[in-house]
Amino acid sequence: MLRAREAKMLTREKAERMIDTASFDEAAKMLTDCGYEDYSGMNAKQVDNALAGRRAEIFAELARMSPDPEPVEVFRMKYDYHNAKTLIKAEAASLEREDLLSSSGRVPVQTLIKSFTEEKFTGIPSVLADAIVQAKSVLARTANPQLADFTLDKAYFTELQNAARKLDSSFLAGYARILIDSANLRSAVRTMRMGKDLDFLKLALVPGGGIDPGRIAASSSSGEALAALYANTGLAAAAALGAEAVNGGRMTGFELACDNAVTAYLTRARLVAFGEAPVIAYLAAVEGEITAVRMILTGFLAGIAPDTIRERLREFYA
Repeated sequence: MLRAREAKMLTREKAERMIDTASFDEAAKMLTDCGYEDYSGMNAKQVDNALAGRRAEIFAELARMSPDPEPVEVFRMKYDYHNAKTLIKAEAASLEREDLLSSSGRVPVQTLIKSFTEEKFTGIPSVLADAIVQAKSVLARTANPQLADFTLDKAYFTELQNAARKLDSSFLAGYARILIDSANLRSAVRTMRMGKDLDFLKLALVPGGGIDPGRIAASSSSGEALAALYANTGLAAAAALGAEAVNGGRMTGFELACDNAVTAYLTRARLVAFGEAPVIAYLAAVEGEITAVRMILTGFLAGIAPDTIRERLREFYA
């Protein structure tokens, strides 16, 4: 079933044709060939809601159909942590931002809000619950939202690695490793570019990737040293662009190369007939497709130049 669906997914060629159309409505109508509803006539907020709904529906459907729902839960957990970050920052700023919460997580939004408000986390995954408590404490103590985010990011990757062990999945373990390596590379480049100190970088780095955080910290003296550290990995091209970004180059190409390295890893699942790998790869491809669709359609609505939209698109799985 997933192989049949992959054949209908948005490709680079289809995306290029969408970008080259004369209007938002024409681009939106082209998506119906990929199984989307007709989004023509929508505004940016409606497009975003429609895409979020599509993602949630796909997650729910595959969770029902998959012999083991764990691969779907792997993708849902990211939205739990997004929601946790939103709630913590909104509370600290005395704001109500339920409009920013995602319904794609494992924990229903209202359940998470109630648990967060009452500080009773019954029914919430324990790693997530502990991370929320710790992140709230960090933010209250330091008034630094980035440090609170680091706490939640590390918990997310811990859950991701735990899921790989639970499934005994080498493919998911490899996916977790490249996500961590990518996240650590981004943290190193951003830290160096902003002129932050080594202690700040050490707080941001996540264990469990293919490259030890200690080696990354030791190589953060220059962009060239960082690029050399990643030279024999799937993130080599991204690290080379990261070295340029550290020295004042653009971040866009670097960020895109990090995403493309993850996509390249996922394409290995095309050679796997059964098991969790095709499910994981398909779900990641769906998320990538939805990101591309949002970028194209909202780009049209915002009047962004076609070439600018085009250069921001990551590689496609399909």
